[in-house]
Amino acid sequence: MRDVVPSPNIWHHPETYELENRGLDAAGVIDSTLREIGDWSGLRVLDVGCGNGFHLPTLAGGPGAAAHVTGVEPHPQLAAAAARRVSGLDRVEVLEGTAAALPLPPGAVDVAHARWAYFFGPGCEPGLAELDRVVAPGGTSIVVDTDAARSTFGGWFRRERPGWDPVAVERFWARHGWSRRGLDVELTLPDRASFEAVVRIELSPSVADEVLAGHRGTSVDHAVVVRWRRR
Repeated sequence: MRDVVPSPNIWHHPETYELENRGLDAAGVIDSTLREIGDWSGLRVLDVGCGNGFHLPTLAGGPGAAAHVTGVEPHPQLAAAAARRVSGLDRVEVLEGTAAALPLPPGAVDVAHARWAYFFGPGCEPGLAELDRVVAPGGTSIVVDTDAARSTFGGWFRRERPGWDPVAVERFWARHGWSRRGLDVELTLPDRASFEAVVRIELSPSVADEVLAGHRGTSVDHAVVVRWRRR
């Protein structure tokens, strides 16, 4: 896994990250927006940094399913877990690989999707170049990430990363020709213990202690940014 930045959450806490995935955006705002921007019905779809495959069944199943879905994940254990998750689904494969060296030929997909895969921005140019290579002409690349400039959760993110520069990040994306849309969702967990566990895999111990001391309950508002570019 050379040149891979380890994920601070799912790599070390996959069970807790599963709770986080299930608790974020129960209303389906993100998925409905993705359908609007880059509907994958009957198309070839790539999920970059698919982790344990949480989003693969959504892409591959039900009405409006993709024709074929490929999940790419650098962590061998997570890739294996993703393969187990989709073992009963047709037209789905999971490959080990990185965002900067996708194991696919040019023009292999119509829609590329990356959600929480890593914090795209300055320095991720190799990954963006790979998206340009593997997405066919007329296709769409979509990146979903935290909008740390807004929301309570965004404020926690900024405490964790005080050097994060939202202006520089927006300039980076604009310079590369990406569009953006901000969304407001909720992270809601079934109980306080689960909520605290999720916060603690997202933040360092000292920051997590601070925010949990001042935030009661089992939910938090979470701003999201969806970015996309057409080929």
